[in-house]
Amino acid sequence: MSAITRDEVAHLARLSRLALADEELDHFAAQLDQIVAAVARVAEVAADDIPPSSHALPLTNVFRPDEVRPSLTPEQALSGAPAVEDDRFRVPRILGEEA
Repeated sequence: MSAITRDEVAHLARLSRLALADEELDHFAAQLDQIVAAVARVAEVAADDIPPSSHALPLTNVFRPDEVRPSLTPEQALSGAPAVEDDRFRVPRILGEEA
């Protein structure tokens, strides 16, 4: 029995604003079911004596000091832009946002 149903995939598609065909719902339900099963297998292996980690080896960020270096002037940076407004790139509004 599949853990993920067509109805759940359709619901996720609606929330994601994706238009899926009927055959895609079945296809994605099977794929999502495989993903859930794989995650369940990993959960079975996890032991209480092993601390959670995101990487096999410890990582350390190395930051360089901030240094002022020569760069483009605003005019040079905006010279190739199709539209400029108030020394900034002008881009179309998205999502009907108000100013």
